[in-house]
Amino acid sequence: MIAISVRNVSKKFRLFASPQERLFETFHPFRKRYHREFLALNEVSIDISKGKTIGIIGRNGSGKSTLLQIIAGIVQPTNGSVAVNGRVAALLELGAGFNPDFTGRDNVMLNGALLGIPRDEMIERMPHIQAFADIGEFFDQPVKTYSSGMFVRAAFAATIHVDPDVLIIDEALAVGDAKFQHKCYEHLSALRERGITILFVTHSMALVTTYAQQAVLLDHGKMIATGEPGLIVDKYHELLFGRNSSSEGSQSTTIREEIGGVNRVVSEMASTHSMEDVCHGRKSYNKTETRFGNGDAKIVDYALQCEGLWDVVDVSFRSMLHIYVKAAFFRDVQEPAVGFCIKTVEGIYVYATNTIIMGEQLKPISGGETRVFKFAFVLSISPGDYFLDLGVMQVDGTRGGCVLDVRRSIAHCLVCLDRDRPFDGLVDLATTFEVLEEQFYSRS
Repeated sequence: MIAISVRNVSKKFRLFASPQERLFETFHPFRKRYHREFLALNEVSIDISKGKTIGIIGRNGSGKSTLLQIIAGIVQPTNGSVAVNGRVAALLELGAGFNPDFTGRDNVMLNGALLGIPRDEMIERMPHIQAFADIGEFFDQPVKTYSSGMFVRAAFAATIHVDPDVLIIDEALAVGDAKFQHKCYEHLSALRERGITILFVTHSMALVTTYAQQAVLLDHGKMIATGEPGLIVDKYHELLFGRNSSSEGSQSTTIREEIGGVNRVVSEMASTHSMEDVCHGRKSYNKTETRFGNGDAKIVDYALQCEGLWDVVDVSFRSMLHIYVKAAFFRDVQEPAVGFCIKTVEGIYVYATNTIIMGEQLKPISGGETRVFKFAFVLSISPGDYFLDLGVMQVDGTRGGCVLDVRRSIAHCLVCLDRDRPFDGLVDLATTFEVLEEQFYSRS
């Protein structure tokens, strides 16, 4: 049975440079056009079966939220049609559907009334909604006094307790704290088991591969692909970063290790004495990185190498990952140190180390010189998105050293699963197992 049918849906918005131009166009005697048209969705068609959990992904501005709003009936399409079978409950952008002057309780009652649920029935459900929201006395305070986390708690609790046939969520859960997010995901799993159709927009690829049964990729208003979540996530990363392999002559050309030394590209990276920062040219570079340090040295280049491929984004589970870090030194540093950290999208440290912790003593480096350092390790972590921190320090007797330059979340990589993994969770602990011989058991 089809729960949602989207047929050739397009949506155009009129964009004005200022409110005045909107007024001028409205009252112009010759209907002069002041706006430009923006095509948010372009001929999108998809059928969603009842009970399916669908993850919708794409870059910012690809039309994800617009599609959800049209399915929820909040926005009307310019062209095309949408048919939804059953009651729809939607949790869209923060603030949508709630009156800021009403209390949380009043807004929950209003939400139920809009969905056609009798007042007595909503009163009966209220204790469960209040308990799930878990915001204490604020449940009876005006919503305008809520924090964003409190708001999403109340809104999500109200949305899931109206017995929807179709549940639509647009990034709202990203606001809640970790414990509440975990509770929400557990409840979403229960809803999925009950056969509720769930559509959600997210930028968390781990969430898509974990919870979605099907994924939809949008880009520039068009549906690029739909299918198995892992494959669609790979296509999404192709849009963001391109393939690991590239055309002849580029810096990311496939290069194998040469016998007796590092490969040609690494050699060039090490031999050049340029102190220019070229990190932004790497495929895995994250432009929203943060940076701090005293500036005596700076990280000016880095690269990820995996399975003979240079400057990669996608890395294979249980492959050997090489991290190259080039640092430029502007003053003499007697005891330099370098380190890295790999962490989840949520910022959880998976692994972090530096040459101080490792017991590696580096030679003094003079101002005006550059150095290339290399870390290598087997990537035995769960498939998904991860970020890398890189840092260069001065040994000062502490585990972290005196920070010269740290670039947090400078690189983004995707660990891909191309083989069966013998574990669940975040990290492979390489657990061993044995059955003890009978003589070791105590006898009665």
